[in-house]
Amino acid sequence: MRLGVCYYPEHWPEARWAVDARMMVESGLSIVRIAEFAWVRMEPALGEYDWGWLDRAIDVLSEAGLQIVLGTPTATPPAWLTQQHPQMLRVDANGRRRKHGSRRQCCLNDADYRRHSTRIVEALVQRYGADHRIIGWQIDNEFGGGGTARCYCPNCATAFRVWLRKRYGSLPALNEDWGTVFWSQTYNDWQQIQVPDEAIDKHNPSQALDYYRFSSDSTVDYQQLQIDILERSTKGFVTTNFMGLYRDLDQFDLAQPLDFITWDSYPTGNSGRWRMLLYPPGVNADQNNPVYAYDAGDAIITSMAHALMRGLKDKPFWIMEQQCGLINWGDINTGIRPGTTRLWTWHALAEGANTCIYFRWRPTLFAQEQYHSGLLRHDGQAAQGLRDVHDMQGERELMAQVVQEPFRPKVAMLVRYDDLWALELQPQRKDYHYLRHYFLYYMTLMKMGVAVNLLPETGDLSPYALVLAPTLHMPDDALVGKLTRYVQSGGTLLVGVRSGFKTTSNLVTDQPLPGLLRQLTGVTISSWQALPDGFGLNVQADVPGLLGQATYWFEILEPQEASVVGRYEDGRAALTSNEVGSGIVYTLGWYPDPQQARALLSFLCYEAGLSIQANLPDGLLYFQRGRYQLLLNFTDEMHDVVVDGLQVRLPARDLVLLSGLKDPTRSG
Repeated sequence: MRLGVCYYPEHWPEARWAVDARMMVESGLSIVRIAEFAWVRMEPALGEYDWGWLDRAIDVLSEAGLQIVLGTPTATPPAWLTQQHPQMLRVDANGRRRKHGSRRQCCLNDADYRRHSTRIVEALVQRYGADHRIIGWQIDNEFGGGGTARCYCPNCATAFRVWLRKRYGSLPALNEDWGTVFWSQTYNDWQQIQVPDEAIDKHNPSQALDYYRFSSDSTVDYQQLQIDILERSTKGFVTTNFMGLYRDLDQFDLAQPLDFITWDSYPTGNSGRWRMLLYPPGVNADQNNPVYAYDAGDAIITSMAHALMRGLKDKPFWIMEQQCGLINWGDINTGIRPGTTRLWTWHALAEGANTCIYFRWRPTLFAQEQYHSGLLRHDGQAAQGLRDVHDMQGERELMAQVVQEPFRPKVAMLVRYDDLWALELQPQRKDYHYLRHYFLYYMTLMKMGVAVNLLPETGDLSPYALVLAPTLHMPDDALVGKLTRYVQSGGTLLVGVRSGFKTTSNLVTDQPLPGLLRQLTGVTISSWQALPDGFGLNVQADVPGLLGQATYWFEILEPQEASVVGRYEDGRAALTSNEVGSGIVYTLGWYPDPQQARALLSFLCYEAGLSIQANLPDGLLYFQRGRYQLLLNFTDEMHDVVVDGLQVRLPARDLVLLSGLKDPTRSG
């Protein structure tokens, strides 16, 4: 497990650089990321480059023994550039053009912005591309951050029409797939098609979904512009930093051409940002979960983000920015106590990370991030984060051993951004969200000690005994064929509600539901509806513990080839199983509550031959990497838990590492 830090030499006097570099190395850090926001320092005026400061910074850091990740600075174009080309500034959905003064203010489809981005990256590569001290490159920074994934400027309108021509080929085909006969929307000239901004009262959901796709593809294309330059002229790795459960870009597409992915993990901030979105309605979603230590964040939310990031390329990942103190962008920005940074670092390692870079070395004295902590305090002395890093030095050899072990969950969930976006556009009940549905299943499995990979539809399903598709909303023939082959080969598949409802162009299928999934599931869905709070149908199933009421959303299943496993109170089918080849498909007709999800998933794991490793109280997580088992406690209470029949005492805000099944040892 390599550790590093994000550093901004341009923020500090040069006389301080050597002191910082020495302190980093003495703390056990070996990697430093620099320069991702330094365009104006590199190029203070058009064509006038100043590399001297960066040369000297690289010299100082490298001579101290640090390896360097160099960022391309395109997220922060200089004021002189946006002044010369004001049309490159983004336009939001309300028609307001952004101004200079922050970051990510430019349109990725603007020709001048792309030209100048190419120019600065080529200049950077010409200077440092052959420098062996640069081990890798980070492209830009947090694509889509700050609500910038979608621009609605004239550049994007033009590019959107080009994208649509490639996708549909002709206007009649587009009109058919968008259903433009509705409300007299039919187009007979490509120029009539506008971006779906807020000037349109109610968006055609097919047009809006395509705009989401187009915007994501624009980011992927802009990233590729830089990848091509870097791969031609450098030898280090090429990556960028993702944002966990971020929803506005197809992160699988963005990850595909990269050597590996990194992401920015801020457990306290992300808990507040995502909790309202993820927890079931009615679970105090507007408050921090009191089970967790106040400075630990919601561990299952962090875990789900780790799982998605791991699944983007189904391989080990980096943390490019790991919180190591308080942040400045949450509602309540708590500090951290001794051991918290260590706990977060081990959590990342337990989930498949092999490198952890802390953000940042020292908090800035100025501008927007003055209250964002680093490993040091503002005065340059060690903060709690650095003391934690020092305390981990005795664990580094053990970390190195664990990180060599594979992380191989046997359960996978299929994640599709098209489905997420389609349901975001038409949720049918205001609190229905794709990720909330997924989180219910994910949270349940985590409490059972069963690890999960979150995979794209292109992922290899063969290593998994159980695959979950909680909402397979708009499948195509290729995906259905892939799932069919998986089940035929002996796999177990769960299909949940709202599956098979739409075509890939976001039209309701004219086939009996669940559309393309009907043959695989062996059922027809005869009716469906959202239920108001307080209403439900009693259910009874041939599954231990699966009882209670179907609430929130339910569908009536009519078995064709499938067998009935559970029924509603009126006798109609609520849960079915369908044998296909050597495997089996289960179809669940309602949105389960947490207790029902636990009963169902326990049953499915048993049927798939998977053991449940633990019955974990809230606030604890379990993972296995090869021969190592890790238990992490994110609460302020000591817990005694049983894992594989072994009693383990888990101290508050700490972890226990078990090597094999018989030798529990404290990681420290």
